[in-house]
Amino acid sequence: MPIPGRASWIRARGGYRAYVREPLWRTWRQAVFYLLPVGLVVTVCVLTMYQDTIPRGPLQWVDMVLQVSLVAGLVVRKWFPVRLMLATIGLSVLYLALMLVAHGVWNPGFAPNDPWMTIATPIYAYSTVLYAGPLIGPVLVAVQALLVVRPWDSSAELVLGTVLLVVLPALIGLYIRTHRGLVQALTDRAERAEREQHLLAEQARADERVRLAEEMHDVVTHRVSLMVLHAGALAVTGPDDHTRTAAEGLRAAGCEALNELRELVGVLRNDTTDRQPQETADEPAAVPDLTTLVAESESVGVPVDLVLEGNPALTSAAVGRTAYRVVQESLTNIRKHAPGAPTRVHVRYGGDRVRITVRNAAATRTVDSGLSRTGSGVGLVGLRQRVELVGGTLTSGPRAGGGFEVDAVLPAYVPVESS
Repeated sequence: MPIPGRASWIRARGGYRAYVREPLWRTWRQAVFYLLPVGLVVTVCVLTMYQDTIPRGPLQWVDMVLQVSLVAGLVVRKWFPVRLMLATIGLSVLYLALMLVAHGVWNPGFAPNDPWMTIATPIYAYSTVLYAGPLIGPVLVAVQALLVVRPWDSSAELVLGTVLLVVLPALIGLYIRTHRGLVQALTDRAERAEREQHLLAEQARADERVRLAEEMHDVVTHRVSLMVLHAGALAVTGPDDHTRTAAEGLRAAGCEALNELRELVGVLRNDTTDRQPQETADEPAAVPDLTTLVAESESVGVPVDLVLEGNPALTSAAVGRTAYRVVQESLTNIRKHAPGAPTRVHVRYGGDRVRITVRNAAATRTVDSGLSRTGSGVGLVGLRQRVELVGGTLTSGPRAGGGFEVDAVLPAYVPVESS
């Protein structure tokens, strides 16, 4: 939002910049309140000239032209507050110089208690503080007040006139400026809070999308790949052609389902906000049983040697679930890319950490190309992010003698948040 009384630069077409000022008013109500002081000053000026019976000399005519010019400048006081205030101060300085050095018709002849200022000075004192900068506005008003009060030849009347005609309008302008700034700050804070709420809602939706993608990848893909492997085995060992044909069709349908699931997971995942939500206190404390995963892999011809060391009860639920996902994803990848490979799963529950190591040898059967192509390509990436979320590390890569290894180290305990 532009600062009141200031102009702003905007970039125009072709790289040129245009100087655009804020409008003097935006509604008819603002126009009335903005022009009302102009009407009052014009009325006072006309009445003063009408009641003035002193014959006009050259100085009086020059003074009238300058006064009328400054009154006309009230219309654009919002655009040029500093320049118009400087002109007002300059006229007061001119009065002072003429009083000191001029004689005859060029001496203003002011009474000792007359304030040496223009009739529009109160409005300019108010406008300068309101529309000019927070430093230059009060400085100019202070200079004008000093010229009006004339400390070298002051009086009680001059002090009172200075307070009423210069200081008081400036204080009113300062109050209005502070009030507008406070309202603008509160408005900005409300808009910022609204934007933050919108961002939080967007983040919550993104987290839910990520959670769905992770669950689909970890659970659904795991189950469907088991179905495909069972169907592939049945297509080879079926008792008759009809059974083998049906099993092959089931295997092909499963591979197609995994491909479609991979595309859906890619849509749900958002790589820029891909992170796993923190576990909640409502999650059960029991560590998932890994023997079920081992039995599923062995049922499709992947021999798995499971070694458990330590006490799983000392592990928090968040770490236990993460360990389960590490083993699940590793065994799923082995079934896809190294069917029949002897596998060893070693889980060591220590006092301060949990280490999961999954090693497999080279494949002993032909890789099913249809099944191996169904991976989403982000399984290990998502698994690493899940491990890092609980403060652990994960490394993976091929082994020197053939096969693959996944090694994850997790802290034994991760506090959960209350929901």
